[in-house]
Amino acid sequence: MNAPLRFNDALLIVGHAFQPFHCVAWAPQDGNGELSLTVVDRTSNRIGRKQIPSSAYSDPQQLAHVLEQTRAEISGEGYRLEPWTMPA
Repeated sequence: MNAPLRFNDALLIVGHAFQPFHCVAWAPQDGNGELSLTVVDRTSNRIGRKQIPSSAYSDPQQLAHVLEQTRAEISGEGYRLEPWTMPA
Protein backbone atom coordinates (compact mmCIF):
# COMPACT_ATOMS: atom_id res chain seq x y z
CA MET A 1 0.00 0.00 0.00
CA ASN A 2 1.98 2.98 -1.30
CA ALA A 3 -0.76 5.43 -2.27
CA PRO A 4 -1.67 8.10 0.28
CA LEU A 5 -4.49 7.08 2.59
CA ARG A 6 -7.72 9.00 2.82
CA PHE A 7 -9.01 9.87 6.26
CA ASN A 8 -11.80 7.27 6.13
CA ASP A 9 -9.36 4.54 5.08
CA ALA A 10 -7.08 5.45 8.00
CA LEU A 11 -10.07 5.26 10.36
CA LEU A 12 -10.88 1.73 9.19
CA ILE A 13 -7.29 0.59 9.65
CA VAL A 14 -7.03 2.17 13.11
CA GLY A 15 -10.30 0.56 14.15
CA HIS A 16 -8.92 -2.92 13.52
CA ALA A 17 -5.44 -2.42 14.98
CA PHE A 18 -6.40 -2.73 18.65
CA GLN A 19 -8.74 -5.71 18.79
CA PRO A 20 -10.13 -7.18 21.00
CA PHE A 21 -10.42 -3.69 22.47
CA HIS A 22 -12.51 -0.86 21.12
CA CYS A 23 -10.82 2.04 19.39
CA VAL A 24 -12.58 5.39 19.09
CA ALA A 25 -11.04 7.60 16.43
CA TRP A 26 -12.07 11.09 15.38
CA ALA A 27 -10.85 14.37 13.92
CA PRO A 28 -11.01 17.23 16.45
CA GLN A 29 -13.24 20.14 15.50
CA ASP A 30 -10.34 22.61 15.60
CA GLY A 31 -9.51 21.52 12.06
CA ASN A 32 -5.80 20.92 12.63
CA GLY A 33 -5.94 17.72 10.57
CA GLU A 34 -4.97 15.37 13.39
CA LEU A 35 -6.53 11.99 13.96
CA SER A 36 -7.18 11.36 17.64
CA LEU A 37 -7.65 7.84 18.87
CA THR A 38 -8.51 6.36 22.22
CA VAL A 39 -8.42 2.64 22.99
CA VAL A 40 -10.77 1.43 25.71
CA ASP A 41 -11.16 -1.93 27.40
CA ARG A 42 -14.43 -3.80 27.91
CA THR A 43 -15.27 -1.74 30.99
CA SER A 44 -14.71 1.53 29.07
CA ASN A 45 -11.44 2.31 30.85
CA ARG A 46 -9.02 4.19 28.63
CA ILE A 47 -5.95 2.03 28.02
CA GLY A 48 -4.30 4.04 25.25
CA ARG A 49 -4.44 7.37 23.53
CA LYS A 50 -2.58 8.90 20.58
CA GLN A 51 -2.85 11.91 18.31
CA ILE A 52 -1.63 11.29 14.78
CA PRO A 53 -0.84 14.20 12.44
CA SER A 54 -2.30 14.04 8.95
CA SER A 55 1.19 13.60 7.49
CA ALA A 56 1.48 10.33 9.45
CA TYR A 57 -2.01 8.88 8.95
CA SER A 58 -2.02 9.61 5.22
CA ASP A 59 1.26 7.72 4.72
CA PRO A 60 0.74 3.95 5.10
CA GLN A 61 4.27 3.31 6.38
CA GLN A 62 4.12 6.08 8.96
CA LEU A 63 0.65 5.00 10.08
CA ALA A 64 1.84 1.41 10.48
CA HIS A 65 4.79 2.62 12.58
CA VAL A 66 2.59 4.76 14.86
CA LEU A 67 0.06 1.95 15.31
CA GLU A 68 2.76 -0.63 16.05
CA GLN A 69 4.33 1.75 18.58
CA THR A 70 0.97 2.37 20.25
CA ARG A 71 0.23 -1.36 20.30
CA ALA A 72 3.60 -1.97 21.97
CA GLU A 73 2.80 0.64 24.62
CA ILE A 74 -0.57 -0.97 25.35
CA SER A 75 0.96 -4.45 25.43
CA GLY A 76 3.63 -3.13 27.78
CA GLU A 77 0.86 -2.21 30.20
CA GLY A 78 -0.18 -5.86 30.31
CA TYR A 79 -3.03 -5.85 27.79
CA ARG A 80 -3.11 -8.67 25.26
CA LEU A 81 -3.90 -7.56 21.71
CA GLU A 82 -4.80 -9.83 18.84
CA PRO A 83 -2.15 -10.18 16.12
CA TRP A 84 -2.33 -7.40 13.54
CA THR A 85 -0.54 -6.37 10.38
CA MET A 86 -0.98 -3.31 8.21
CA PRO A 87 -3.27 -4.18 5.28
CA ALA A 88 -1.63 -4.29 1.86
